[in-house]
Amino acid sequence: MDIITSNLQTAPIPLWILLLIMVWVLPWKGYSMWLAAKSNNKKWFVALLVLNTLAILDIIYIFFINKKKK
Repeated sequence: MDIITSNLQTAPIPLWILLLIMVWVLPWKGYSMWLAAKSNNKKWFVALLVLNTLAILDIIYIFFINKKKK
């Protein structure tokens, strides 16, 4: 347990920043992947699943790509 505690304390990025990023990314990623699956867009679904762009690609898909498909 001491190894885990010491690694968290000396991490290059503070834990609260990682949690903040996770709270920002997960809703965008979930919604964009849901829209891609609903639209039967397999290539976009895989791209959104694999690429981690801090939700930039997800936001582009939600507001621009998915709107063009409708």
